[in-house]
Amino acid sequence: MARGRPGVSAPRVLDAELVAFDGLGGYVAGSGPPLLLVHSVNATGSAAEVQPLFDHYRASRTVFAMDLPGFGQSDRSDRAYTPRLMTDALHAMAAFIARRCGPAPLDAMALSLSCEFLARAASEQPTRWGRLALVSPTGLNGTKPRRGPPGSTRAVPGLHRILAAPLWSQGLFEALTRPGVVRYFLERTWGSKAIDERMWASALSNARVPGARHAPLYFLGAGLFSADIHTVYESLTQRVWVSHGVRGDFTDYRGLSMLAARPNWRVSVMQTGALPYFEQPERFFADFDTWLATELTS
Repeated sequence: MARGRPGVSAPRVLDAELVAFDGLGGYVAGSGPPLLLVHSVNATGSAAEVQPLFDHYRASRTVFAMDLPGFGQSDRSDRAYTPRLMTDALHAMAAFIARRCGPAPLDAMALSLSCEFLARAASEQPTRWGRLALVSPTGLNGTKPRRGPPGSTRAVPGLHRILAAPLWSQGLFEALTRPGVVRYFLERTWGSKAIDERMWASALSNARVPGARHAPLYFLGAGLFSADIHTVYESLTQRVWVSHGVRGDFTDYRGLSMLAARPNWRVSVMQTGALPYFEQPERFFADFDTWLATELTS
């Protein structure tokens, strides 16, 4: 295996084999066709967010749950965290999985903002990626399409520089990741006070790893959101399944109407918050299983 992740001391959040290469880390379990799961991006993100899916599909597939750069088991060094960095990490993980499991197109599921990175990776290397599941995807709020210059972001000019100032950046991050604050934002994501306690505990422990602030501060400065995401979504040739809920902060999917009629797209709306597979796992697994059984392309 290639060189591991420098200086990472993150807690293990899944009961599985750890994988590490070129500064990336994650987990793998099971046997069968590979399936990649990608957590969301927030102040305390990690593979813990995909635990129900990981535990369910390890019985029938070789399931990989990666930690994106700056999170979980991956390198959290002080560098620019951009859509390009995250997309390249997905390319690297897909290549790693191909070496381990074979070169067949890789099925994958991403959550929230990571849907943008997965979509970009699949548009750049379409033959490497199979069926795509986008859970609570970002970039689809409102009715104005985002078709900015290729690779452009929605970063607020100068905001990251202010947030990351050495004088207060660590204190700011610690304030944002206090237990009460983390619970508040998780409840807003779930649209309910009935959040998953294991995921909450994982979020708190991951926020205390050295370097944990770097990627979230780019997220807060909007530098991880793509300004050309509608162009990216529209370019996808793979079969795409979107699942989203109707409660909490993530309920504006008006922009999805520009994509839902495409023959390779299907949408499931669930009476949940932004993490439907935690709240209604049987319904989610049934829909996901149906999707995984479809032909690779339309």
